[in-house]
Formats: sequence, structure tokens, C-alpha cells
Amino acid sequence: MAAMKVHGNPLSTSTQRVLACLYEKDVEFQFVNVDMAAGEHKSQNFLSLNPFGQVPAFEGDLMLFESRAITQYIAHEYSDKGTQLLLSGSNKTMARLQLWKEVEAPQFDPPSTKLVYELRYKPFFGMTTDTAVAKEHGAKLAKVLDVYEARLAQSKYLACDHFTLADLHHLPNVQYLMGSSAKKLFESRPHVTAWVADIMARPSWIKVPDMLKESLKTWDTI
Repeated sequence: MAAMKVHGNPLSTSTQRVLACLYEKDVEFQFVNVDMAAGEHKSQNFLSLNPFGQVPAFEGDLMLFESRAITQYIAHEYSDKGTQLLLSGSNKTMARLQLWKEVEAPQFDPPSTKLVYELRYKPFFGMTTDTAVAKEHGAKLAKVLDVYEARLAQSKYLACDHFTLADLHHLPNVQYLMGSSAKKLFESRPHVTAWVADIMARPSWIKVPDMLKESLKTWDTI
């Protein structure tokens, strides 16, 4: 099997999502830092890996981009290693995992990404937070978390009673928002609070900022 490389940037939540998956599967890989400030993601070399000029890009037996497609491939390709991030069995079981994976991308990710940008990235880069935008997307995220609270009252994790890709995909934005004023949105919901504490404490996730600190000395300030 070809040696795996992840081309990404330490600040990128999509990059972090792929790294967390690789650590869960306990497989070896090489991280290649892409200097987006210098425009490396728009270079011809990088565009040959991801024609959209976005991180991450993945090199292995397949060339892939889009973080959720990459994690899905890794979870299937290394199903015999590390954490079992997928569900096998009946169509109903597999459909439940697919459902909650689909919920994350169109429902949780858009408002949470907007909040990460307003509450974490803008201050980090010396920009002014747009409080109206933050309030708007905070309200949208609250509605999503209400659904999560009801679901997590019935199940320890979103898809079932063990950790899967449906949970893992949330980690980067959750990490950033728990260090912001949006933290109260999570902490006001007890089942969501327990879920967040559980997934953020996973050894695989703890390795992500530890590894990226080597590339980004100011990780703790964002």
C-alpha cells in the first residue's frame, strides 16, 4: 500500500478532521504543511492534488480531496485497524450512521463554521467580529443543538452507543467553539455537554493539536 500523505494547514478544520480519523485508525502517515498565506494551495503542484485549491488533499492508493470523503475511505480501507468508525449489519443500522453523518454537513457545519470564523479566526487575524452575524448563526446553531440534545438523551453518541464518523466530523468546530463565547450554547444542554466532553477527551483528538503545534506555534491562542 502506498505511503499516505495529508497535505493541509494547521488552522484548517477540514485538515484536522482527516488527521483525527487517521489517529483513530492508528495508521502511519506523513503530514505536509501547505502554506496558504503564501498561496501554496493555489500553486500548480497543489492543484494537481485538489483542483479546487482547498485543503486537505490526500495521497495514498487513491488521490482524494474533500475531508469527509477522505475519512470515509480511511474508515473503510482500514476497517480492521483502530477504532471501528462505521456501523455494519442491517440496512437500518447503516442508514442511522448515514443519517447523522448527513446531519453534520448541512445542518451543524454551516452555522458552526460561521461562528468559528467570527469568534476565533477574526480575532486571531486582528479583524473585528461582526456581532450581528455571530448572533444570527448562534441562533441557527442553537436549533441544531436542540435536536442533538434530544438525540443524545437516547444514545451516548449520535448514531449509536459507540463513537463513529458521525461524531468525529464535529470535533474541529466543537474544539474552536468551546474556546469562545459560543461555549454556552453547548453547556446549556446537559446531554450535549457530556457528549462534547467525551469526544474532545479522545486520545486520537488530543494528538491533533499536539502534532499541529509543531507547525503552528500559536495554536493555543486561536
